[in-house]
Amino acid sequence: MSAGVSPLDHTKWRLNPSSFNFMPIPESQLETWSHQGAITTSASTYADVRAALEAPTAGYAAKDYKIFLQGSYGNDSNIYKESDVDVVIQLNSTFFRDISKLTAPEQALYLATFNTAEYGYEQYKGDVEAALRSIFGKKVKAGNKAIKIEADGNRRSADVIPACQFRRYKNFQSLSNQEYVEGICFFSADNTQINNYPEQHSENCTQKHQSTESMFKPVVRIFKNMRTKLVAAGLLASNVAPSYYIEGLLYNIPDEEFQKPTWAGAVVACLKWLHAADAAARDKFVCANYQYWLLTGPPEVTWPSANCDAFIKAVIKMWNDWES
Repeated sequence: MSAGVSPLDHTKWRLNPSSFNFMPIPESQLETWSHQGAITTSASTYADVRAALEAPTAGYAAKDYKIFLQGSYGNDSNIYKESDVDVVIQLNSTFFRDISKLTAPEQALYLATFNTAEYGYEQYKGDVEAALRSIFGKKVKAGNKAIKIEADGNRRSADVIPACQFRRYKNFQSLSNQEYVEGICFFSADNTQINNYPEQHSENCTQKHQSTESMFKPVVRIFKNMRTKLVAAGLLASNVAPSYYIEGLLYNIPDEEFQKPTWAGAVVACLKWLHAADAAARDKFVCANYQYWLLTGPPEVTWPSANCDAFIKAVIKMWNDWES
């Protein structure tokens, strides 16, 4: 656990793992919360954004790039209250790298092999924004990490991240003999570099869903709906529990805790497991991409441990105090 953050105070949570068997939240409510939201409009929004990004006049049109969904819509864990469709456009012809794990001779060989890219990130980001403005006009706004497209009619709001390929190198002997983990790299408004691995996150969540007999993603949606209700009631700050971190938190729970005959059984089993996890266990929680620790990694991709505590505590209190 991060320095300065106290372990969970179990005595204040009114949760006795041995007797937490009642079901204060009706199964019918959990069933509703388990459903995926806004499938059709999110798909059409993605299609519109993708078409704009693929314009043949875009400044990056002749370069190597790919476009894909990330976030809740990309992972099929979206709920009805979520609005933004998260889209990544990843430039591959310009990439960033981490060569810190290479030997000194490998690093020297790497630096002698590659040249500095002529098409830089700022120019690329500007070209992406220009491509979006040519279609969506004043609905396009510059955000801290993403280019935002405001909703209009049936089109949902969207966040577009102009990213470059990121390579975390494991080995470099030559262009034909190199090994690296591929992710994405982008920069926030204050020029903080953010490296992440959305495709690994999505693949691992899908594998988790399959290994839990298709229970993982619906249970994630239940927890996200509980988060939304807590925020609406003023019982949890809106920025405490982003969807990405909720998915990462539940990813760490063993498969068998999800494999229950009822939604209530699965939620209770997950809450019991989270409640029982001590500080040492929580320090080993991983992000679903399996590239970072969930609570103790780099600050730009890490969930503050105090926020994780606050979310779990609020969900348990909501479960215990449920009325209607």
